[in-house]
Amino acid sequence: MTQTATAQTPSPSGHRPAFLNFQVDHMTLLLDPKMYNVSYAIFRTLFGAGQEDILYEKRKEWAKGKGETSMTFAVRIGADQASAQQAAALRQTIVAVVQPSEPESQPSHVRDMLEGHSASAHWQHIALRTSDLLAFHQYALQRGINFITPILKDADEDLIQTFSGEWFFPGAGPSGLFFEFVQRNPNPNLLKKLEERNKETWFRDRTFLGLYAEKEKEYRSGTVTPFLDPRLFEKLQSRLASKKLWEIGEEDLRWAEGEMQEYARRKKQPSTQEG
Repeated sequence: MTQTATAQTPSPSGHRPAFLNFQVDHMTLLLDPKMYNVSYAIFRTLFGAGQEDILYEKRKEWAKGKGETSMTFAVRIGADQASAQQAAALRQTIVAVVQPSEPESQPSHVRDMLEGHSASAHWQHIALRTSDLLAFHQYALQRGINFITPILKDADEDLIQTFSGEWFFPGAGPSGLFFEFVQRNPNPNLLKKLEERNKETWFRDRTFLGLYAEKEKEYRSGTVTPFLDPRLFEKLQSRLASKKLWEIGEEDLRWAEGEMQEYARRKKQPSTQEG
């Protein structure tokens, strides 16, 4: 027993036991009810989840005679078939741990996020890996999604990445929750194309420091970029809010995607004021 335990004890310089080869299994996202149905439409239209990817949807009638309410739904994103073919490095899970390191007398958006949730811990962003970030980025822009950065080349790692606006509804305060989208091991042609596409240099030093500075600037200015502009969010909510989740059909989703695309087209026109 002693030998077995010793053999499986992870060493800083050795191989870890198989039971420590963790991968992301699932994530739980808590949302205000005002965002619930809109988020369903986003997962179906933006993240490519089909009806078959809705793994479950649980309901409960809390007060007799008031009807059922959707409590939760689980949605699968990405292709399971591809995961078995990925290199081991791409199956690793990375957790970035950050503290508000500024002096107490100095503002800190990290401290704001923690205090705003009355929490000592808060998941800040979820990184989703794609095989073609440029294509996804264009796809998202065409559906009215906001980003706080262009597509960036990490100075220290072999990846490109971009960061979305935060998830919150019109009139609410910033949530501190946003998405990162990454592509690992981009080829030289893609990097050249990206360099020609980006006319501005966003990096100061390293990716983390650049993102940190950008979020700090947003929080100090009092204007935090939302994932969806208020006008687009309200447009989607106007049709979806009155429905039970299970009443949102394919026609509703086609309408939602069409509205997102039309909003994005109008937003690109200089004479059109949106937001």
